Amino acid sequence: MRRTRFLTAVLALAAGLLAGTPPALATADAPAAPAPLAAESYTWRNARIDGGGFVPGIVFNRKEKNLAYARTDIGGAYRWQESSRTWTPLLDSVGWNEWGHTGVVSLASDPVDPNRVFAAVGTYTNGWDPTNGAVLRSADRGASWQKTDLPFKLGGNMPGRGMGERLAVDPNKDSVLYLGAPSGKGLWRSTDSGVTWSQVTNFPNVGTYAQDPSDTSGYASDNQGIVWVTFDESTGTAGSATKTIYVGVADQGNAVYRSTDAGATWSRLAGQPTGYLAHKGVLDAVNGYLYLAYSDKGGPYDGGKGRLYRYATATGTWTDISPVAEADTYYGFSGLTVDRQHPGTVMATAYSSWWPDTQIFRSTNSGGTWTKAWDYSSYPNRDNRYTMDVSSVPWLTWGANPSPPEQTPKLGWMTEALEIDPFNSDRMMYGTGATIYGTEDLTKWDSGAKFTVRPMVQGLEETAVNDLASPPSGAPLLSALGDIGGFRHTDLTKVPAMMYTSPNFTTTTSLDYAEKDPNTVVRVGDQDSGPHVAFSTDNGANWFAGTDPSGVSGGGTVAAAADGSRFVWSPQGTGVQYTTGFGSSWSASSGIPAGAVVESDRVDPKTFYGFKSGKFYVSSDGGATFTASAATGLPSGDSVRFKALPGTKGDVWLAGGASDGAYGLWHSTDSGATFTKLSGVEQADTIGFGKAAAGASYQTLYTSAKIGGVRGIFRSTDKGASWTRINDDAHQWGWTGGAITGDPRVYGRVYVATNGRGIVYGDTSDTGGGSGGGGGTDPTPTPTGACTVTYKVTNQWSGGFQADVQLTNSGSSAWTGWSLGWTFADGQKVSQVWNAEHTQTGAAVTVKNVGWNAGVAAGSSVGFGFTGSWSGTNTKPTAFTLGDRTCTTG
Repeated sequence: MRRTRFLTAVLALAAGLLAGTPPALATADAPAAPAPLAAESYTWRNARIDGGGFVPGIVFNRKEKNLAYARTDIGGAYRWQESSRTWTPLLDSVGWNEWGHTGVVSLASDPVDPNRVFAAVGTYTNGWDPTNGAVLRSADRGASWQKTDLPFKLGGNMPGRGMGERLAVDPNKDSVLYLGAPSGKGLWRSTDSGVTWSQVTNFPNVGTYAQDPSDTSGYASDNQGIVWVTFDESTGTAGSATKTIYVGVADQGNAVYRSTDAGATWSRLAGQPTGYLAHKGVLDAVNGYLYLAYSDKGGPYDGGKGRLYRYATATGTWTDISPVAEADTYYGFSGLTVDRQHPGTVMATAYSSWWPDTQIFRSTNSGGTWTKAWDYSSYPNRDNRYTMDVSSVPWLTWGANPSPPEQTPKLGWMTEALEIDPFNSDRMMYGTGATIYGTEDLTKWDSGAKFTVRPMVQGLEETAVNDLASPPSGAPLLSALGDIGGFRHTDLTKVPAMMYTSPNFTTTTSLDYAEKDPNTVVRVGDQDSGPHVAFSTDNGANWFAGTDPSGVSGGGTVAAAADGSRFVWSPQGTGVQYTTGFGSSWSASSGIPAGAVVESDRVDPKTFYGFKSGKFYVSSDGGATFTASAATGLPSGDSVRFKALPGTKGDVWLAGGASDGAYGLWHSTDSGATFTKLSGVEQADTIGFGKAAAGASYQTLYTSAKIGGVRGIFRSTDKGASWTRINDDAHQWGWTGGAITGDPRVYGRVYVATNGRGIVYGDTSDTGGGSGGGGGTDPTPTPTGACTVTYKVTNQWSGGFQADVQLTNSGSSAWTGWSLGWTFADGQKVSQVWNAEHTQTGAAVTVKNVGWNAGVAAGSSVGFGFTGSWSGTNTKPTAFTLGDRTCTTG
């Protein structure tokens, strides 16, 4: 499980949200504006997996109860929703050109004004990420953002990303922030609430530690830099800058520095231990202790030795409070938290204890003595202080049956984030390499009773998606995922019981089903040992391993014949192979280069296709021999994805390319002998097919593309003659070039692969009667018939709130326009609306459709959202009118 997730096509590039409120990302210092509108109303959700990736940071606000945030290494930031006990994604507005800003290296929740939150974003500090880092700031808890670009890169998915927090707000003067930078860029400060930043030039140490200085890629060789900032709030008063600030530096000999004059001067903290990196520095200002978690490595995977120390801020005394002797550690310490209700209670994690399990330590006397979450009763048997309930996310067992002392599910691994709720001593959350776990009866630990650990991760979707398939029968969705293999979704709204097993790939790189026999499925992927190919004869419900040909080192791509009689595989480590049956033996294909992307014709079981370095290849003998097509003008690189259309032999669509060469979407109707480039598509990276629109003779096309100068997710119902953008600027999800597919059974439904935000799927309110973006609606200009309104406050804070409104046409005739009115009872004011236009006069609010969501078919709904202000009370409206009619409230 020691894996680092990289962007699927990063080398080529270099050489749910749930239905409701879409956060908006503004640029520079311009005020956040409503997101630009899409051409049609789509509702976007996640196919539920719940988690699936590393959560290196959890941040609770220390002023307001139940306000918490989580950061992920490649999948954005999230805010905790106490009412639903779910997480709301906050960075879905990050677009294609700034995909790196989905990596969050640090978060800070303002301890003075809880409405404000800050995020330091950027994924890689080397050339893999084309953009510099940025600091995002929000005055509405992440519902909208403003951005300040930085003159250097940040590394949300770099080594050392579990240390922190690198970004901190002065608890006495919250206009002052500090940011620790990597790559030798030093310590940075803002004095205007994050709008502008300047380097603290007198800070004496920019860091020296790199995981592997010899790494020529720049990934492991980067200087991990300044890794955390902690204020001593007792050394300041409200409105005045805090005087004492501690800073952690990635330097094994000089890990901690301090200023006692509000950052005017800095000095190395005397007497500190050496030979380690301080992953965390957490201050208990009540008792005057700075606690430090040390490891000999930067994490999040490595770490062989570690210590815990307590520094007395008044006397300068250092005390080794490690729970075990150094000789007995085989791990480093990182997760570190203080119970703010009982500051003498401290907890820490052994983040790099991979085997047999992570360890969590707890002290109720400021580190004088410790107890463990688990210990050996008589080796290899364990005595746990906790019980684990993963019934809400059952795949966390990995389908494993390990021998003691290992257990399943594990308590965790890569446990660098650990936080006790500052308002509730019984609630603790901690991040792992796959989820967020938590407990709400933590103090049972001290009485000897067992506390319960459960996933607290719903809404946080953090998988990197490599491939997607939606068969015409069976499960609606099959996925190929990084780190956790993939899933068979029989219900998109429920977490599947288990990922693919027998075998369990760490990463599935490609999958396919037989078009005429969807029960036959094949997948290929990576794992530390064992075969890299597996087959299913029941639509992916159960699997059995195939046999690797010689030389295979990784999954590559795979294709199933239309009737499931044979397979073609292009694995890593060797050339293209073909087999009849289920891969008990393989033969080398001829005429096609190693590393080619392979696909199958969806009608002719003997026809397979390949692509490599600008050349398209065709086999008509089941993959035994391939012949290069004479087609020219195709992309010269290998950032290409193509698919053959179900139901029509030889109908192939190819997407891909790069901005310095051929780039776009091509179509062939003669099995790749010739291709025609679609003139209206400037760039395209994926192509997929779904159910045809009503009256259309050709399946619906979906692509992640740039059309009309706009990047987005597009749909065509007329064979590519016209395109409709179906997402908007609030729903972009960074890089979406991995895979896309429509649903052959549900018109308008599309599944989108993201690199860190899981599988996003969209449903349309369009009936499918139009062409391009069409929508067959009744021509009557004024809505008629009954209406129903559901009004829901989705988030509320001091002085502000956020709401979703759903308007349903519950009559028998379609609408071609609508105008909804209501009156606020408590003086609320609407400040920003998305997916609609609004006016407000006094307490009366009128919200009208925009062009793309005017049409609402009978029985269909349209939704919009808004933010507003309130004081005193925030009573929901009880009466809504549509024209001269009163709507029923849902």
